[in-house]
Amino acid sequence: MSAAEVRVLIVEDDPVAADAHALYVDRVPGFTAVGTVHSLAEATRALERTRVDLLLLDLTLPDGHGLRFARGLRAAGHPVDVIVVTSARDLAVVRESVSLGVVQYVLKPFAFPTLRERLLRYAEFRATAGEAAGQDDVDRAMAALRAPRPAALPKGLSAPTLDRVAALLRAAPEGLTAAGAAGAAGISRITARRYLEHLVDTGRADRTPRYGQVGRPELHYRWLAAGTAPAGSVSKV
Repeated sequence: MSAAEVRVLIVEDDPVAADAHALYVDRVPGFTAVGTVHSLAEATRALERTRVDLLLLDLTLPDGHGLRFARGLRAAGHPVDVIVVTSARDLAVVRESVSLGVVQYVLKPFAFPTLRERLLRYAEFRATAGEAAGQDDVDRAMAALRAPRPAALPKGLSAPTLDRVAALLRAAPEGLTAAGAAGAAGISRITARRYLEHLVDTGRADRTPRYGQVGRPELHYRWLAAGTAPAGSVSKV
């Protein structure tokens, strides 16, 4: 393990999600998951035993709230950085996280590209050192942590329709066909398939063929929650 690698501890009460997040971390160059723990007490012991540069911290743990834990670390002068990984969408919680110096706030469910982007931005921020020559240097350092602008959609796709199709897919645990998504969204089957394929291409969904009685197999699309492996994957999500 290189001394320059960022050592990450995953604090997540769901063991399956914790293992998935560790796999995600290990797939990002320059980052190494040094362990997974499922409570704040375990996190405290882990921080006492080993050097940790970054916490991936869930907020709802069996023995307390993640932000109270983060506040205690700051009060004790612990240098570890924190990325919150949570389902909590309350903007008051987001504001409190910012006030505690949380460097990123990632909403579940998410796919690997989302966490990879946040980790790489954190690495860019962490690499800043020395004295700023002026305001531009300060602005660049601060900008490294800002979320990227959404990538431009392929020609012919619109953000409102993409959001609608994504919401339908999230709400369908068994998945949807292009025809099913088209009927629910009020668009054509061909159009629905374009949006579903875009979700697959961006790592937010996967597709699997399902064989009926006759004819070609029908593609079923499924939303990928955090910790869900795409169909056909073996050891990593």
